[in-house]
Amino acid sequence: MELRNLKTFHTVARLLSFNRAAQELHYAQSTVSAQIQALEEELGVRLFDRLGRGILLTEAGEGLLGYAQKMLDLDEAARAELSEDAVASGSLTIRVPDSLCAYHLPRVIQSFHALHPEVRLNLINCTHDGLYKDLRKGVTDLAFLLTDTISALDLKVEALGVLPLALVASPAHPLAAQPRVGIADLAGQTLLLSKVDCSYRRLLEADLRREEIEPQAIFDFNSIAAIKRCLIRGLGVSVLPLVAVQEDIPPGRLKILPWRQNDLEVACLMIWHQRRWLSPALMAFMEVVRRELPEEL
Repeated sequence: MELRNLKTFHTVARLLSFNRAAQELHYAQSTVSAQIQALEEELGVRLFDRLGRGILLTEAGEGLLGYAQKMLDLDEAARAELSEDAVASGSLTIRVPDSLCAYHLPRVIQSFHALHPEVRLNLINCTHDGLYKDLRKGVTDLAFLLTDTISALDLKVEALGVLPLALVASPAHPLAAQPRVGIADLAGQTLLLSKVDCSYRRLLEADLRREEIEPQAIFDFNSIAAIKRCLIRGLGVSVLPLVAVQEDIPPGRLKILPWRQNDLEVACLMIWHQRRWLSPALMAFMEVVRRELPEEL
């Protein structure tokens, strides 16, 4: 198997798009298609299912992805070790919660880009589901979660700091008039929860299940901005990072509800696979994160 074909396969598998892979690799789309076809013919299997305009990895493709990552890591490790001046290059795919990316990572990204302008960053919204598989197969190089703990033997986890959360609603919401709000007060309420800020919503849902509290409805959103707009219109209640709502408090667009339970806060964790070779680019990014991000939290 030619290494360039494996690199193309890995890029298509990561992006699930022939067109976007061609753009990232600076190939014509026909070149990408030809390399994938050559790999499929060499292995005698189909690597992707074409579904309309989209594609999905087949079972054989899933199996090859892990081997492709190991071979590409080995190639890059050899080049870095044999080179007198190993430099950060290539691309990094990083899964990061929406609020962390919007409010805390810009300084990290700016500092990293100033040091390593040749490295391409692919920042994607973080969802807890599938995270372990993506890290193991190398689809994701590094991930961040907003949660208390994560349990997986093959993952390395580093705590970077604590992120304050807030229970928020419109000042006109009925709960905004209460001196204290507890978990029982969420019974019969509409909850607006984020799908792209990862795991802290799971903590709230666990509390609701434990206390057998039934909200009237739970709406899932892919955008914190959309949640805030709905809250401002009085639609419901949400738990969000304090930094995401603090600019809306003084003008009275939103109100922080006084939570009577334990403190609303969550750890910010940096996660990577323990068997993954840390490229110069990945190590450099992690060092910038360790230096810059705790000051932002």
